[in-house]
Amino acid sequence: MKKIGFLSFGHWTPSSQSATQSASDALLQSIDLAVEAERLGMDGAYFRVHHFARQLASPFPLLAAVGARTRRIEIGTAVIDMRYENPHYMAEDAGAADLIAGGRLELGISRGSPEQVIDGFHYFGYAPEPGQTDADMGRRHAQEFLELLRGKGFAQPNPSPMFPNPPGLLRLEPHSEGLRDRIWWGAATNATAAWAAKLGMNLQSSTLKFDETGEPFHIQQAAQIRAYRAAWKEAGHTRTPRVSVSRSIFALTDERDRLYFGRTGHEGDKIGFIEENTRAIFGRSYAAEPDVLIEQLREDEAIAEADTLLLTVPNQLGVDYNAHVMEAILTTVAPALGWR
Repeated sequence: MKKIGFLSFGHWTPSSQSATQSASDALLQSIDLAVEAERLGMDGAYFRVHHFARQLASPFPLLAAVGARTRRIEIGTAVIDMRYENPHYMAEDAGAADLIAGGRLELGISRGSPEQVIDGFHYFGYAPEPGQTDADMGRRHAQEFLELLRGKGFAQPNPSPMFPNPPGLLRLEPHSEGLRDRIWWGAATNATAAWAAKLGMNLQSSTLKFDETGEPFHIQQAAQIRAYRAAWKEAGHTRTPRVSVSRSIFALTDERDRLYFGRTGHEGDKIGFIEENTRAIFGRSYAAEPDVLIEQLREDEAIAEADTLLLTVPNQLGVDYNAHVMEAILTTVAPALGWR
């Protein structure tokens, strides 16, 4: 059994070929897609955050809106770039969104990926401390955010406040109990996966990771997940962690599927450089008739290791088509693989 959710980047472009032509379209359709996903029996609605791009950016208004329109489905991110975040303001936003959703927020955070602009976090008012990198800064922001989510008081109250205060040091409000255990780290290496485990974060592993061994992507990703679980056990945490992987998976069940994805089914892993000296491996997409797809997915070791699968969706093809994509996986693939 697996939890199955969708992951949308919320792309939009002012083109007649796109069903998502504006930022308004991307946001409103994201809400509608989450509602459809819940109706179909999906377990999660997740959104990617990219700044300075025609994609979804500030996530919390969207997450709050989805939370208000749904009742059961998990609502999350994969991932928020912590280099751009003020941990204090983010803790307030996250607490509010989680309370609106009734405790269904699952926040994926990370150091972030290559950007649309050069050092975009500078425009948001952030810079690494002397001797540190932007990755160090992202991890520092993450640790501050995690500490704030514990809900412990830390601020000295004003002796003459406008409104009465509870006794003792004050914490940020609104505070949502339990959210700290629903924070995930998007790890691109085995080392950062182990770091996330020590801090008690769940693990999100995407369709990209640093190429650390030269092995196929799913083999390296499965090893990363095992390293994460070993580090979790060593840290002595009492709860069971969650692990997600992301995949592009399309069951070819009608002519639309074959038109859009019929030529992508035989692609393999790809190697590239996401930074000047960072060799990365990108996982393959899956697109095939359901019976073939089932056999291909049986061989994916990382999917087998994970408890949660996030299906990346082509959001610019519209809500109705993406609902069809999700329903096809739930009905023709998931039962045969024991995911349902």
